[in-house]
Amino acid sequence: MSPALPDDDIGILHADLDAFYASVEQRDEPALRGRPVVVGGGVVLAASYEAKALGIRTTMPGRQARRLCPDLIVRPPRFAAYSEASAAVFAIFHDITPVVEALSIDEAFLDVSGLRRLTGHPLTIAGTLRSRVQDEVGLPISVGIARTKYLAKVASALSKPHGLLVVPAAEERRFLHALPVERLWGVGRVTSGALHRAGWSTVADLAHADPSAVEAVVGPAAARHLLDLAHGRDTRRVDPHVSRRSIGAQQALGRATRSLPDVDAALLELVDRVARRLRRARRTARTVTLRLRFGDFRRSTSATTLSVPTHETSELLTAARRLLLTRAADIAREGLTLVGIALSGLDDHGEQLTLPFEDRDPGRLDAAVDAVHERFGSAALRRAVHVRE
Repeated sequence: MSPALPDDDIGILHADLDAFYASVEQRDEPALRGRPVVVGGGVVLAASYEAKALGIRTTMPGRQARRLCPDLIVRPPRFAAYSEASAAVFAIFHDITPVVEALSIDEAFLDVSGLRRLTGHPLTIAGTLRSRVQDEVGLPISVGIARTKYLAKVASALSKPHGLLVVPAAEERRFLHALPVERLWGVGRVTSGALHRAGWSTVADLAHADPSAVEAVVGPAAARHLLDLAHGRDTRRVDPHVSRRSIGAQQALGRATRSLPDVDAALLELVDRVARRLRRARRTARTVTLRLRFGDFRRSTSATTLSVPTHETSELLTAARRLLLTRAADIAREGLTLVGIALSGLDDHGEQLTLPFEDRDPGRLDAAVDAVHERFGSAALRRAVHVRE
């Protein structure tokens, strides 16, 4: 789409940092610039565009990545550095407009439709945003501009790396209909296969399909969602008050055979970490989800819902361990390469007080442990199972 066309209807920006973790590593270590870099050892957490050009992708096993590129540079993740860079970028977003909806640590929607008289056309604002992020934070960022959130997100993805793409309202249909169905939100591998088998490979194919036929393939709710997007219908506004829907963490375990106690120790560390983040945010969680990836790279997700929302480590750990035990036979048979935990059903109203029928107060222990970590760092106090001789 031509970025030179003014359009009074466009005003939503989707800003997305390019290969975020890898870009931070290249920024902080100039010798890495222009070279294939990945973050993560056992599993690729992020890949620079030089690595992506060689076929390396996120979640790829580290050994496979090294086979594709023997000269690959691997760096361990530095989450504190990534959080600091993210905060600096979001400070720029909020300096440009108060209407910012964070999607993750490295991307957000911005509504700049009300800023034309103050700071200019959205195209001008997007250019300023990209320049400031590059100059002030030292990171490349791609931006899509459109009338709707969906189109802005697609535009930023197509503009990568370090690009800018505008979708004028008058060109939406042409832009949309040329896209493959995989570009529609919600179309993963399974849905994509079903759509292709039905003869719909582009958004134009889907837009011209009989709605009842689409329903028969993907179901009524998904059909309504996909047909709305295929026809450019997306009424969602940029919401600066959206809260995170979940808090999670995961750990790659490598290819070595792992016993259940080994996996439990990793799970314990993850629950400690996410529970601490939950308490720091003064929130509680109702649903605990366990994510596993087995030795054959098959994935499994299981979840349990608590009767009362909590932020207590012990309660969350008990729920996670119950889920883990249901997969003990699979782990013993197939091995495990990754374990992850996610807390959802988040509530901002704090923990529900209960009558003290039991003589225990795990909340006080959690608070004491949190205080030690806040003052002396996360390595200052560790569980005995995580201490190596």
